Amino acid sequence: MVKLTKIYTRTGDDGSTHLGDLSRVDKHHARVEAYGCVDEANAAIGLAVAGLDQHPAIRAMLLRVQNDLFDVGADLCVPGKDDQKLRVIQSQVQWLEQSIDEVNADLEPLTSFILPGGTEASARLHVARCAVRQAERRAVQLMKAEPEQSNPRAITYLNRLSDLLFVLARKANVDNGGSGDVLWEPGSSQT
Repeated sequence: MVKLTKIYTRTGDDGSTHLGDLSRVDKHHARVEAYGCVDEANAAIGLAVAGLDQHPAIRAMLLRVQNDLFDVGADLCVPGKDDQKLRVIQSQVQWLEQSIDEVNADLEPLTSFILPGGTEASARLHVARCAVRQAERRAVQLMKAEPEQSNPRAITYLNRLSDLLFVLARKANVDNGGSGDVLWEPGSSQT
């Protein structure tokens, strides 16, 4: 269990920070970038959750995801593949895949790309999806820089999570009287 008694330590004032193994790196290190983007994605999901009062099933899924994202961040902040540390595991990825399949089964097949928007709930979920994609890109950069020190399941988790957020955004557009997906109309404004 984490116990924070003091919020500021002044140890990062020089532009460095501790990783989970207590080694120090610059705050722009690929590992810090990766788990920092996961934190940003989690905050974006938190904003989406705050607007999902009319969607209790989506809200419940995302609260689980937010907890899992702390696991992802913990995984990314500790170099190595030591199984004694908190690591993303396959069952977390499988839960995302099952959730995607369940949600997607009730949606109409896509016939076009969709614009991120529609209802406010859907728009918030699309913003969260984009934040997760950025976290995934940073995690991939870390994996390329430190392949022997990184867990590839963290990337898989982020990839599936962005897919879940996509189908949840679509669901939010049709649930509770939503107007449905906003379809892309290629070249519609060209003259």
